[in-house]
Amino acid sequence: MTATSYLDTPQGRKLAFHRVEGRGPCVVFLGGLKSDMMGTKAVFLEEWAVRTGHAFLRFDYSGHGESSGVFTDGCIGDWAEDTRAAVTALTDGPIIPVGSSMGGWQALLLSRAMPDAIAGLVTIAAAPDFTEDGYWASFTDAQKRTLVDEGQVELPSDYMEPYVITRRMIEDGRKQLVLRDTLSLPFPTRFLQGTADTAVSVATAVRLLEHAQGPDMQLQLVKDADHRFSDDRCLSLLSDALNQVIALAT
Repeated sequence: MTATSYLDTPQGRKLAFHRVEGRGPCVVFLGGLKSDMMGTKAVFLEEWAVRTGHAFLRFDYSGHGESSGVFTDGCIGDWAEDTRAAVTALTDGPIIPVGSSMGGWQALLLSRAMPDAIAGLVTIAAAPDFTEDGYWASFTDAQKRTLVDEGQVELPSDYMEPYVITRRMIEDGRKQLVLRDTLSLPFPTRFLQGTADTAVSVATAVRLLEHAQGPDMQLQLVKDADHRFSDDRCLSLLSDALNQVIALAT
């Protein structure tokens, strides 16, 4: 495993990262909400990169893992700034983002902000617009009042400790939505989604597939796979999808 290094961003944040030198396009792993770069998928992809000789980058958003900041101070737009800063400073040439859950939303935002940098895309249980279509849409009137009056609400999670959702995250999320306007993905794109995922629904994956525009997009549904998508079967499917995108992109 590579050693942790740190990047100072233009916004004054300090991002922890691991980087593997190799041939391009560089694969960039974008983790989920409250996840970090030491997760199973991130480490698996680094091992894949070392084994295959590909360039690879994983990092922690601010307020996550070893990076600076507090999670509850952050929002989708902050983490999009982190992603652009990491890609700009730490990669050279085309990249292939691999976005997991919230990282899938980040990958779509990156594709919109830096389209010329993207050679291909892989997502795992991508969760675009979840602050609006997932959280806000499901809040009760009482939760909405609490969010406005107290600035945050706490939500249970099937996969980790409860999420604290802030008013800033909801309000900023509305500025980052990708499913309301044209979403162009003009490169090979593979969406992976488990049917047993209780955090991101199959309907969300289908909505993304139908909404996005591109010449080569595929959605692969994996029966009984959950949101973690981290067992041996799922990791093998992830590497297969990534290898396919790389072959098409180069």
